[in-house]
Amino acid sequence: MASHLLFLGLIMISCSIALASDSSPLQDFCVADSNGAVQVNGLACKDPKLVQATDFFFSGLNMIGNTSNAVGSRVTPVTVAQIPGLNTLGISMARVDYALWGINPPHTHPRATEIFTVLEGTIQVGFITSNPENRLFSKVLQTGDVFVFPEGLVHFQRNVGNCNAVAIVGLSSQNPGVITVANAVFGAKPDIPDDLLAKAFQVEVKVVDQIQSKF
Repeated sequence: MASHLLFLGLIMISCSIALASDSSPLQDFCVADSNGAVQVNGLACKDPKLVQATDFFFSGLNMIGNTSNAVGSRVTPVTVAQIPGLNTLGISMARVDYALWGINPPHTHPRATEIFTVLEGTIQVGFITSNPENRLFSKVLQTGDVFVFPEGLVHFQRNVGNCNAVAIVGLSSQNPGVITVANAVFGAKPDIPDDLLAKAFQVEVKVVDQIQSKF
C-alpha cells in the first residue's frame, strides 16, 4: 500500500503543476466556508484564524467501495466537498472500485482533465472526440499504467480482468462535475420527450420508454 500512496502522491503533484484549470489562488489558501452566504464562482473563504489541519484532510481512500449496483463500480470522490482546503487550488481526486466486468459508464467532467492510474487489475478505458469525427481512443491498462482523458470529452472504463480492480484518478478542478450520459439523457427530470429521443436515437418510442423507466 505504501507504494500505492507514493504513486498517488506523484499523480497529485503532477496534476497540480500541469493540469489545473481553475483560477489560480491569490493567497496561501482559501478554505471553503460551507456556511457562507456569499455566492461566488467557487466557495467563499473561511476566516483564516478558524482554519485547522482537518480542513486539509480526508481519510478513507484505503476503503473498498461497494460495487453492488447496476454498473458494478463505485467512485469515492475527494473534491472540495470532502476537503474544504481544496477551494481555489484547482485539483481533486477519486478512488474507483470495479467488480468483475464492472463499468464506469460513459460520462464527462465538464470542468476537468482526468489522469487515471490503475492500482490493481486490468481495465479497458476509452474516450471519444467531439463531432463530427467522434473518434474512439481505447486501450487496455494493467497495474501501474496511466491514461489521460481530455477535459469535457466523453470517456468510460470497464474491468476486463479476472478479479476486482481499483484505480486512482487526479482531476484538474476542485469541483470537476460529472455528467453520466445515460442518466442525463434518459433520467432527466422532467423527462426529455420520448418522441424526441426516439428520433435522435432512431428507435421506436416504446424503446425509449423502456429505457427511461430504468432511470
